[in-house]
Amino acid sequence: MSAGDRERRRRAMYLPKRWMVSNHIGFFERWEVRISPWKEISRLTHVLILGATGFVGGAIARHFVRTGHRVSGLARSGTKAAQLTQAGIDPVHGDIETDLSSILTAVRDADAVIYAAQIAPPAEQQAVAGLLDALTGSGKTFLFLSGSGVLCQRTNGAWSADSFAEEDAFTPEPLAIARVETEQRVRAAARQGVRAMVVRPPLIWGPGDHGHVSMVYRSVSFTRAACYVGDGLATYGNVHVDDIADLFARALQSGEAGALYHAVAGETANRWIAEAVARDLGVPTRSVSMAEAAAIWGEFGALIMSVSSRVRDAASRAALGWSPRHTDMLSEIGEPRLRVLAASQTQEGA
Repeated sequence: MSAGDRERRRRAMYLPKRWMVSNHIGFFERWEVRISPWKEISRLTHVLILGATGFVGGAIARHFVRTGHRVSGLARSGTKAAQLTQAGIDPVHGDIETDLSSILTAVRDADAVIYAAQIAPPAEQQAVAGLLDALTGSGKTFLFLSGSGVLCQRTNGAWSADSFAEEDAFTPEPLAIARVETEQRVRAAARQGVRAMVVRPPLIWGPGDHGHVSMVYRSVSFTRAACYVGDGLATYGNVHVDDIADLFARALQSGEAGALYHAVAGETANRWIAEAVARDLGVPTRSVSMAEAAAIWGEFGALIMSVSSRVRDAASRAALGWSPRHTDMLSEIGEPRLRVLAASQTQEGA
């Protein structure tokens, strides 16, 4: 490498932070400079995570801490703030649901904002609109965590041959219309000077999850059988929480403004989950009706256990260079935390 080349590389490392965050390829003194976004953004970016005390947001926050970012997280109580501090995350006191203005200074101070909160859809719409307004024209990154429930199909436990890629048209689930509108608003913000993107994962599993596997274990505590709805062939795509955190990091690194990303590692029919739980506990499986399912899991839980939500992610993998490390959701079977769910009421009634 010539002395001139070394000097150009050295000077490229000191380009303004916002340039490196929002423009990964640019021209510097008539020379094309290709920055290594992962190295430079990892060193420089201050990420604010809304939902950092939750299951998914917490995993994302810990991932960014491990990779050298400065991370702030929203905390609605002193207890949550202490938990964040212990994890190396700077707490931001406020509440996006009741007082969005309390966090807008932190939003503007961050280089990137990740929305991984779980609040009611109308409140979510209002909060995201306010956040995007605060970031308009800044060139900063905004990543919104959605979910493939927006395109789920009500099959009452039956199989569906339909699966959806990132840009495929679909009929929105009626309960998720507000979320679909929020997705659209986030993507449209790319035209207003925000590097905004949507991440739409399927069922997310991992340590401490409350997904389909845990729900089947819990059904044993009510029925002494591992339950599924109808034929048990309703299928939800799935992905491990650590792999989702990795996808968020890659989207921050090299994602395109206005993009929508899927991330799926596999899919498992609910009957297969029930059969695995039954083998683990030595109990039978049982098909239940929607009414019986509502008695076990509640009406919303019954809906979740009866729908199909199958997605494809080839475009996202190609764009971000992402692939999952965890591909077997049934590896959770037998975990003590799950067995406790099944034993809690069966032992009382024995």
